[in-house]
Amino acid sequence: MPATSELLPIAPIDFKAKADELLPEGASYDSCLNCGLCSSGCPASGLEGMDPRRFIRMAMLGMNEELSNTRWIWTCTQCRRCMYVCPMSIDVSVLVGLARGQWPDEKKPQGIVRSCDAQLRFSSTSAMGLRTEDFIEIVEEIADEVKESDERFNDLEAPIDKQGAYFFINQNSREPAVEPEELAPLWKIFHYVGADWTYASKGWAAENFCMFAGDDAAWETMVRQRVDAVNELGCKVWVNTECGHSFYTLWKGIDKFGLDAHFEPGSLITYYAQWIREGKLPVNADWNTMGLKFTLQDPCQLVRKSIGDPVADDLRFVARALVGEDNFVDMQPCRSANYCCGGGGGFLQAGMNEQRRAYGKRKFDQIMTTQADYVLTPCHNCHSQMEDIGEHYDGHYRVVHYWTLICLSLGILGENERKYLGPELMDL
Repeated sequence: MPATSELLPIAPIDFKAKADELLPEGASYDSCLNCGLCSSGCPASGLEGMDPRRFIRMAMLGMNEELSNTRWIWTCTQCRRCMYVCPMSIDVSVLVGLARGQWPDEKKPQGIVRSCDAQLRFSSTSAMGLRTEDFIEIVEEIADEVKESDERFNDLEAPIDKQGAYFFINQNSREPAVEPEELAPLWKIFHYVGADWTYASKGWAAENFCMFAGDDAAWETMVRQRVDAVNELGCKVWVNTECGHSFYTLWKGIDKFGLDAHFEPGSLITYYAQWIREGKLPVNADWNTMGLKFTLQDPCQLVRKSIGDPVADDLRFVARALVGEDNFVDMQPCRSANYCCGGGGGFLQAGMNEQRRAYGKRKFDQIMTTQADYVLTPCHNCHSQMEDIGEHYDGHYRVVHYWTLICLSLGILGENERKYLGPELMDL
């Protein structure tokens, strides 16, 4: 990508006009005290010489060419923490999205562009380019392995295109593409509670990097394919796997593009909590005899940008049930006020590793302050980012999925399903 001083051949956006459209009724930029809450709470502040407050002030001054060309828009993860703390609820992430959309594809971070292009290539909508026929083969092979290795699951099913199933499950491509053994724990949980669920043979992949590329047309295409797939199967509830941005991109896309969805959204975390409360998932912390400490990361796309503190409360309810009340240590701040880790917004795919790790230092410090041995998070981008910054800054924690600990607690976690556990839990 070019430096900010190397202006791109793009038509500048009238950022002031767009910013004015974002103001709540009765609000005015004239009343802004330049309090700096937006910038103080933004881990991207200072990267590329920019921060949210400066971005807005430059917009008010009509500095459209400079804002249209700044690389900072690719370091902003569009997490909306600036909006969360702003007295006027100004959403800088929308302006960032508009600016991203004006960049020519060849000048955008190519990792994000390639991920979006891959989604458009096949009916699977997989950002990793995994075709449906390969997905089906992998699902069938893993299901057979589970049945053969554990007689308790000899009737386990991983259905595809099951008409009228209650749950439609969108699957992040990471598992079938690079770690298929991580598919099984979630299936075991569904089997344990007797969930009626299905994958689809098209639109099964959950991720959506077209939104991060600022390509609204491609974003709509992705969402439309997935909505059509759920509608055609007649499922009642769409549920995403433990992935943050996929939840937001679907439901925001349905609203943004006026799509007709004949189903309701559901968070897997919400259902974990519900099934534990109903006794369908009788988890406990008896396994944690060593008193291992756990904290959790609130995914911005799931918590702050979508459901809010109710799902954050469920995250903590499930975590405490799994590891024990005394073994859970919350980060501060947390819930909707939590800091973004720096993995979202396409940052992991942007090729800006130095900036991304500088962004993530605040999250690393949060984790280290808890002195936790493990970080729980239901988000793939959060998972990858916190692993990376932990290694980069010499942290001594591990990052783990909720489904791993649920199956561990229930005594149904397979030997090959412990990739993210430390040696102390390998033989438990």
